[in-house]
Amino acid sequence: MSRIGYKTVTIPEGVEIKSEGNVVTVKGSKGSLTRELSSDIKMNVNGNEVTFEPIGAYNNRVRALHGTTRANFNNMVEGVTNGFAKTLKLVGVGYRAQLKGKTLTLNVGYSNPVDMTVPEDLTVEVPDNTTIKISGINKQHVGDLAADIRAVRSPEPYKGKGIRYENEHIIRKEGKTGK
Repeated sequence: MSRIGYKTVTIPEGVEIKSEGNVVTVKGSKGSLTRELSSDIKMNVNGNEVTFEPIGAYNNRVRALHGTTRANFNNMVEGVTNGFAKTLKLVGVGYRAQLKGKTLTLNVGYSNPVDMTVPEDLTVEVPDNTTIKISGINKQHVGDLAADIRAVRSPEPYKGKGIRYENEHIIRKEGKTGK
């Protein structure tokens, strides 16, 4: 059974927390994040430590929200202090990525290039033709954009071609002649 909901979150120097009802705002050096927390979970701030406790009956729904609320708040604090980043690699002959303003263009073996718009709160860099770096303060937005880019051409198991995360291991299969 997970006990993540009972762990305390330590607030680093330079991070401000404002709580108005169920809406929590966290401000740090990289920016500010706002999120509405569940009304079944109470947030307690004691100096530079924050704890979460369930209100009322501790049923399965509240038990799930307890750990999730704590993890989401911890990700908010981590995001405004350090930020989050994901790196994608394009593997395949002729696969390449280009960034023009806020438009990411992917050439990944289709007849036409695939254009994707980068959201305002994220930063995308293309250091070389086969690498895409996504960074931002919101972990969910960084992961969503990375998953959307990967879904354009997910890696296939025979040759390993496609868009993959930097440290992702693709399980390879033998072809027809592998008897």
